[in-house]
Amino acid sequence: MPEIAIIVPCRLESTRFPRKLLHEVRGTPLLLWVARRIAAEAPEFPLWFAVDDELLAHPLREAGFDTLMTRADHQSGTDRLAEANRTVGAKHVINVQADEPLVTGEQIRMLVDLIVGPVAMATLAMPFKRVVDFYNANLVKVVMRRDGRALYFSRSRMPFPRDLGLTIEDDWVVANPCRKHLGLYAYKAELLEQFASLPPGDLEQIEKLEQLRVLENGYDIAVGLTEDSGLGIDMPADAEKFESALNASD
Repeated sequence: MPEIAIIVPCRLESTRFPRKLLHEVRGTPLLLWVARRIAAEAPEFPLWFAVDDELLAHPLREAGFDTLMTRADHQSGTDRLAEANRTVGAKHVINVQADEPLVTGEQIRMLVDLIVGPVAMATLAMPFKRVVDFYNANLVKVVMRRDGRALYFSRSRMPFPRDLGLTIEDDWVVANPCRKHLGLYAYKAELLEQFASLPPGDLEQIEKLEQLRVLENGYDIAVGLTEDSGLGIDMPADAEKFESALNASD
């Protein structure tokens, strides 16, 4: 039974970018880019991939990565993590997204440091740099207590700068207490197992943010601050950005 494990939930079908985990960048499926990145950046932690289809499992196994077949009808990646960890048995689970090919070892280790403390769940955030991102509903925002625990997550800009109205500028966005949430998580096994049985929250259902279920049910979420933005692949254009990043690093 490992103390800490990285589990990557992998779903074949996706709405905005069909079968994106199999999308090839330089002839290699995106999922394998992510797997190799995690293995290189955080080799000290055991790594599993929780998949829902043999099409995902096959390239991972061929490349030497451990896979676990999970149900295809899970409502969230958190539910898939919980199923996988019943086999893995880790006390603390680090959730790296399967579409994050630029995740860093520093981010993973920051999550580890947070989750071995008193909180049941942890995540990461970074400062906003541009007003346009602050207004983007696809970029989730988080505000925190003074002790670094999350107060609220939202797709809306917050806090509302009453005195500025619509004249927000980049400098204000950089200095304001709202942060851009990054979709990396860590869980204690007990919360991960309880998650599916927690009643869905009203705020969760409005915002479509499942981390709000945790807050609404009285759990704390620790938030670590990082300067590493990563790159989530949500659309084909994001895959092109990743390839451009690879070209720039060559």
